[in-house]
Amino acid sequence: MDLIGRRDELAAVARLIDGVARGSGGRLFLVGPPGAGKSALLDAAAEMAQDRGVRVYREDIGDEPGLVLIDHGDQADPPLLPEPGAATGVLVASRYSVKAGPELPIGGLGADDLARLVPALTAEAVHAIWLASGGIPGIALGFADELGSLDEFADALVHLALTAPSRSGFLELDFGLIRLLESATERPLSATERARILARLAREQLSDPSSGARRRELIDEALDLARVSGNPATIAEVLDSRLHALWDPIAVHERLSSGSEIVDQARRAGDDLLELRGLFWRFTALAELGDLDSAEAALTAYGRAAELAGNAEAAVVVVSRRAMLAVVRGRFDEAATLTAEVAVRGRQVGLSDTDSLVGTLRYSVFALRGDGADVVEPLREQARRRPGHFFEASAAWALAEAGRDVEAGLELDRLLPAVLNGSGPRWLGAVADLAHVASRVGDPDQAETLYQVLLPYRGRLVVWGGANTITGTVDEQLGGLAARLGRTSAAVDHLTSAIELQQRIGALPWLAHTLPVRARVLSARGRDGDAAAARADLERARSTAQRLGLTRVLKHLKPTGDEWRLMRDGDTWLLEAGGESARLRDGRGLHYLRALLSAPGQEIAALDLVAGGSGIRVPDGDPVLDETARQAFQRHLQSIDKQLESADRAGDAVRATALHDERAAVVNELRRATGVGGGSRRVTTETERARVNVTRTLWATVERVEALAPRAGAHLRASLRTGRYLRYAAAPGGPTRWNT
Repeated sequence: MDLIGRRDELAAVARLIDGVARGSGGRLFLVGPPGAGKSALLDAAAEMAQDRGVRVYREDIGDEPGLVLIDHGDQADPPLLPEPGAATGVLVASRYSVKAGPELPIGGLGADDLARLVPALTAEAVHAIWLASGGIPGIALGFADELGSLDEFADALVHLALTAPSRSGFLELDFGLIRLLESATERPLSATERARILARLAREQLSDPSSGARRRELIDEALDLARVSGNPATIAEVLDSRLHALWDPIAVHERLSSGSEIVDQARRAGDDLLELRGLFWRFTALAELGDLDSAEAALTAYGRAAELAGNAEAAVVVVSRRAMLAVVRGRFDEAATLTAEVAVRGRQVGLSDTDSLVGTLRYSVFALRGDGADVVEPLREQARRRPGHFFEASAAWALAEAGRDVEAGLELDRLLPAVLNGSGPRWLGAVADLAHVASRVGDPDQAETLYQVLLPYRGRLVVWGGANTITGTVDEQLGGLAARLGRTSAAVDHLTSAIELQQRIGALPWLAHTLPVRARVLSARGRDGDAAAARADLERARSTAQRLGLTRVLKHLKPTGDEWRLMRDGDTWLLEAGGESARLRDGRGLHYLRALLSAPGQEIAALDLVAGGSGIRVPDGDPVLDETARQAFQRHLQSIDKQLESADRAGDAVRATALHDERAAVVNELRRATGVGGGSRRVTTETERARVNVTRTLWATVERVEALAPRAGAHLRASLRTGRYLRYAAAPGGPTRWNT
């Protein structure tokens, strides 16, 4: 059988059937979007099998060997697929990967093959269909039928530019549609048509962070044309596109009022779809403002309107937002049930964002209950797939939660300038994630910058995009930053505002996270009644976390007897060890100690500890720098060492941190210049200097611990091994684990 443009695919299917005919079985998955022609390939496979004398079964394995054909193999969750026998082949058509065997992607046809599929159309119309459909045969044939019914004077390209749905998910570019829209702008258009096409072009470029100025230019012209036209449907459509294209977090009240205007204009025009869009904007804006009761009412109205309009995709969106609200309120079992429903129904209706929605909901639960380590790489993968939308900021948050402070701090340094200059639907969430990192490991300038950026959003929730993710209150982040800056009273005020909002909306998981933060700040402030209030906060947090199963909160609360803790708390460190408790001034030695305790039994190079990392062993080596350059490096390092000692003696944590960073940069440059790799080489001066300095600084820190917590200090003295490589080897009488 000859299917247009499917020669390679037919050959792969023929190989499977030939194997069955020879007595060997196997599986092959045809994976592609609806309309790609998977069912036609199954029919072709049936004909080929019959021609070769191979029995054909549909959906289930028969009593004798043959070829089993399964359409819609992704309908079950997880998919239930028969196991092939020794002489049975299974050919499965699926819209998405089920990772159960070899897969053959079924994508769009090339432009020439598409022209063969719709030979009656002009070359221009075929090109427009190819751009709009991505070459997917089923979609292309639908467009061809649609164009065939148009008036003979209608412009096929303009028609498709206005009506073809986007094939990409949220924050993904549909390049074919964008090219189609750009071509349409060059045609002679009425004011209404031009307004709609410009607005859509602006909206479709939201996924391109570099197009901000262009989007504003397009949407401003579109709105002017729409207002002049007086057409209510056009005004509503352009307003909707404007909110998408610009998506300014500060303009939440504008989103609320524009959403109401969209609803009014859509009702005047009798356009159910546009009315739905307006209702959804109202829901999102109300969620941002922290009025979840009103937001939930708006979501219910949106759901009812979707049901009346028969809009299956909107119905799935409603379920996903209800799942997110369940997460916010700690109803995790309900959220899991609704998330599973989103997965099934979203795939059934072909919602392009299904996998993203499901992943977001599952990540949200894990972020509240887990420790963050397992989501770092998935978030980095999202960043690679969708550059410019700050998924790296969430990865930095996860690194901080996993205790990987050095990496989190490096990400903060790298990302902060780009995020501060950014915009879009994920911007506020990214700022909040970086604020969380800065409140733990950031320098004062970073904390102050983020505090000022977030301050206009106090009293609001951190809402990402269309409220598919809600990750907390802005005041919680402001409180953490204020504490980092030593403004304890301001921190208490912000955290109290966050707690009041969390209580009002029933956000128990957030409450369990915020109460310990306020407890620490109250303890640091030390006013009358603060100690008692801090104890009450911790007890309430522990009780709530235990009931909800929030392991991440419980991990950071007061440890059990067999677990000791060394945690950074603002500009000081808290040591809790077997009944002893001490608060220690920040210094380099505590950073070294934490790195060693975080990797028990592992050797870490002294030079690497100085550089702020772990596990990177710098080889000994002959000089690569000339003597003049080496002496300049050494003089610079000696100067920094003297300043560090002075800062440590003065208790100037801010200056010490800055000098520590400067020294790490110099050491890294020296390491780069002296090479990595090679055989046995002599010990460099810098390696020896690192050994001496780290050893001296570490034992000085142990002495400080011994003075405040004798049992913990004795354990550390018995457990630490120093030299060119350092190691924490736990001596008897210590904890079963350290929480760092």
